Amino acid sequence: MNTTEKDLITKIEEAKKYIEGKIKIKPEIGIVLGSGLGDLAEEVNEAITIKYCDIPHFKTSTVVGHDGVLIIGKFMSKNVVMMKGRVHFYEGYSMEEITFPTRVLKALGISKLIVTNAAGAINKELSPGELMIINDHINIVGINPLIGKNFDELGTRFPDMTNQYNKELIDVANDVAYKLKINIKEGVYAYMSGPNYETKAEINMLRVLGADAVGMSTVPEVIVARHSGIDTLGISCITNMASGILDAPLNHREVIEVSNRVKDKFKTLIRGIIEEM
Repeated sequence: MNTTEKDLITKIEEAKKYIEGKIKIKPEIGIVLGSGLGDLAEEVNEAITIKYCDIPHFKTSTVVGHDGVLIIGKFMSKNVVMMKGRVHFYEGYSMEEITFPTRVLKALGISKLIVTNAAGAINKELSPGELMIINDHINIVGINPLIGKNFDELGTRFPDMTNQYNKELIDVANDVAYKLKINIKEGVYAYMSGPNYETKAEINMLRVLGADAVGMSTVPEVIVARHSGIDTLGISCITNMASGILDAPLNHREVIEVSNRVKDKFKTLIRGIIEEM
């Protein structure tokens, strides 16, 4: 049974009210920390930590590398809310459930969002350990979090997606990377549902379609962020070469290991970006 407008609005308000009862600041920037990238949350000052399982209507991740906590506080002199981990479609949650936190972050007051993820490289010019700014995406899953009755209080029925990855924020990220001498590239991110890694044929298809990297998250959140009027920046941590490019089989342990190796570079970049926002 589809959630009615009243149900969704009520759920958002209940989650918002619970979180606001725990904090004293109004967050302006949201950051979603993907697989193995959660260490950045340790740098939040005056931090209030809230478990997803304690927030009304939030779902809890079952995946290693996704702790499932919300951290609200000061970071680089900005009021931020960090999601240390996310839930995924492949965990059995609905599109509404995996994007619900994005709705709540908007209700809490954010106007800018940084989404991060671990991704496999399709473009051979990308290598494990590199960072890629997402400048566009391909939703190959065939399902969209906006399907169903539109919630006019939350956004327009037909949101434009030509600037879903905000050009000004991309420019900021590139400028910061240049100043910090961090090698960073731009590319198109393809969204697959998972949980299995992609087949060789699927990777060949995605390459023909123009994808540079592939992963199992981010796109639903970005669609809802765009629907909500949030300016969004996407950054992928390239953790492996996609299926068929190398002979080695893929595994999640490798994803976490590579994320851990590049976490210092990642944190340095995010610090610089937040400072310039």
